[in-house]
Amino acid sequence: MPSDHHPAHSARPDSLPPAGSKTPAAPAGVLSAGDRGSSDLLTFLRGFCMGAADTVPGISGGTVALILGHYGRLLGVISSFNLEALRLLRAGRFRELWRACDLRFASVLLLGIIVGAGSLASTLHWLLENRTAETFAVFFGLVLASSWIVFRWVSRWSLAAVLVLAAAAVFAYGLAGMSVFDIGLSRGHLFLSATVAICAMILPGISGAFVLLLLGMYHPVIDMIKRFARLDISLDLLLDLSTFAIGCLVGLLLFSRLLRWCLRVHPNATLAALLGLMIGSARRIWPLQQPSAATAHLEFDEQQFVIVSASVWPTSVWPLVVLAIAAAVVVIGIETAAERLTATPPAEESA
Repeated sequence: MPSDHHPAHSARPDSLPPAGSKTPAAPAGVLSAGDRGSSDLLTFLRGFCMGAADTVPGISGGTVALILGHYGRLLGVISSFNLEALRLLRAGRFRELWRACDLRFASVLLLGIIVGAGSLASTLHWLLENRTAETFAVFFGLVLASSWIVFRWVSRWSLAAVLVLAAAAVFAYGLAGMSVFDIGLSRGHLFLSATVAICAMILPGISGAFVLLLLGMYHPVIDMIKRFARLDISLDLLLDLSTFAIGCLVGLLLFSRLLRWCLRVHPNATLAALLGLMIGSARRIWPLQQPSAATAHLEFDEQQFVIVSASVWPTSVWPLVVLAIAAAVVVIGIETAAERLTATPPAEESA
């Protein structure tokens, strides 16, 4: 009997066919009935962590998906919503559609994302505002460890891969230091912001929340989420949320196909680019930084941070080092456990 551990293994980008292969990636979600019902809790927790992360400027839901081992499967699910899926829907072949698009995984993951974003937004923002350095230290450890994991996935480092990594790192580093600008608040701008931000959310290293912040849409979107979570629902709120959701859907459907194609045809260069994005974006969550004098009086999400040296840090840096190492150890531990599970054939298969 197939095991639920196989999807976890296929979630890694290096499980895609090598460059030049004419064999397409395995269809996402082609699992037995037993597999589809055995990991709902894990899928929900993965989505919960992604949703919580996506509310924080500086940490990417795509990074969390990489850490938890379902990044490739997530891309596969998104890419499966194509003309064939539409044909199945129009023909009323819902069971085939359910399996072809891995809708059980998708729906449970989406539920986890919604619950995570709605329930932890306030908690994470309290931590960022009141325990900024400690929270950044944990996030930094998570990104550092997941960067090491992605580095190991690159099977061959060429000059092109190194240059792509460097370019991506410089781009992400510059983006993380940009100032906020306002494009105006309207449903058209909300749609465009959602389309751009959702692309960032599925890219490891680029925070969709930070992109929304740069576009001046972060606070309106967070406010919508909080109002919906409090059941303070109105027609305008539903229209705004629908506009945002449609923008996210459009961005996902377009960008996920491009990213999946890149991982299949140019896996090493693409992984190098993802690694560069993660490394460069670490600027945003470096623990030793403080609000600039000009922005210290503003709300946390509007503050500009400046990096300071350990010699002038007002307290000991060792607790921050311990937190970052602990977070990195957790990520490496999860990855090691997942590798052992996928390397061990299930008892049912040997029967």
